[in-house]
Amino acid sequence: MKGRILLVLLFAITTTHVHAATVDTVLVFSNSMHKTVKCVVIRPDGINANGKKLPVLYLLHGYSGNYGDWINTVPAIKGYADQYNILIVCPDGAFSSWYFDSPVDTAMRYETHVAMEVPAYIDLHYPTIATRTGRAITGLSMGGHGGLFLGFRHSEIFGACGSMSGGVDLNDARGKFDIDKRVGDTAKYRDNWTNYSVMKTVEKQPRYPLHIIFDCGTEDFFYRINANLHQKMLRLHIAHDYIERPGEHNWVYWANALQYQLLFFTNYFSAANG
Repeated sequence: MKGRILLVLLFAITTTHVHAATVDTVLVFSNSMHKTVKCVVIRPDGINANGKKLPVLYLLHGYSGNYGDWINTVPAIKGYADQYNILIVCPDGAFSSWYFDSPVDTAMRYETHVAMEVPAYIDLHYPTIATRTGRAITGLSMGGHGGLFLGFRHSEIFGACGSMSGGVDLNDARGKFDIDKRVGDTAKYRDNWTNYSVMKTVEKQPRYPLHIIFDCGTEDFFYRINANLHQKMLRLHIAHDYIERPGEHNWVYWANALQYQLLFFTNYFSAANG
């Protein structure tokens, strides 16, 4: 009897297929910066099983972070890739690039890299919906700035964009987060602090319509500027979803916020691509 039970258990173990996303770390050569940059790609289970093209969420890290932050800190995103059947791509934005091409340091061209070079690589090597309706971009803190900044400036690449606890007004962080290294000092390069901020970027209508979501915790030090951005976008009649909820500038908040944003983006992908 014991032998029969053992045989049944062995059969159950060997025939059970565990669905799990796969995490790739790829090397993307940047022509604009003349170097190779690492990037994490989270592939849903069975990605090539039916030949279906997949949408892509580009998920950006924050100041002092790197391409591995999201998967290392929120491993649940592997399950989200499976759940929504999407690729999740985490580019590297360096320690403090703020995701723009620096006007004072020509070696820092992370707007070009993240908005153009990385999507080109992903579309070449993975079965993606290689149009703007198949791409969304968001991120946390510095990456939240990047999500909206790149979304508005490259609406031909991204159909949807977002931010979590984004540093959306560079002027609010003078003397912090290496921003002066990216845009110059506040005396000689004062206009850069405004012109490279999301708060200013949204004033120029994007070339193509965007689906936009951003949020911030009410105890976050970036809360006020996010609330101000929401009010400004209302005045400019820019359609968007804005959420504020209790929370601080930390991974507890971002891990929770990501779930809401994933639902928003997957609803967009479904509506835009049938």
